[in-house]
Amino acid sequence: MGIAADLSYVHRKPNPLHRLMRTIASSKPGAWLFSKALRHLDDLVGRLSGGRTTVAELLAGLPVLDVTTTGRKSGQRRTSHLISIPYRDTLALLGTNFGQKSTPAWVFNLEADPYAEVAYRGATREVVARLASESEAAEVFDASRSIYGGYAKYQERISGREVRVFILEPARPGPEPGR
Repeated sequence: MGIAADLSYVHRKPNPLHRLMRTIASSKPGAWLFSKALRHLDDLVGRLSGGRTTVAELLAGLPVLDVTTTGRKSGQRRTSHLISIPYRDTLALLGTNFGQKSTPAWVFNLEADPYAEVAYRGATREVVARLASESEAAEVFDASRSIYGGYAKYQERISGREVRVFILEPARPGPEPGR
């Protein structure tokens, strides 16, 4: 069994409201708005629902994985709410940042310290994130198109920077390097 199965992390077929919200979120103005507001809204909805749901899941039908990394500068634990792509028996993360020009901070955090914790609906797992190979990244992007069409639009808008793709693997038992 892999990380996706351990967490019961699955994508379901979107309903008409979900499809509409995904279209809005993948547009340039929608992506900009969500890049600024979604984290705060997800924090609030997560607290109110006891971690059972998020704004992205309610409005767009997209399950949100909480990924906790260690800040590369601060050393503090930071949690990001991300859509993950099931890949083989695990999960993959795409550093698209809603199609914005800047690379998301969680990408730099994972590059500095690949050990992280992922959580979904109360289930948590310790993971190690590794950069995907070119062929793996291509497979993940192909898989992402059937889950959320916004990823292809984001990629077009951010053609000037590399979008990092991470593959999550179970953390090995024992002490973690750098911790």
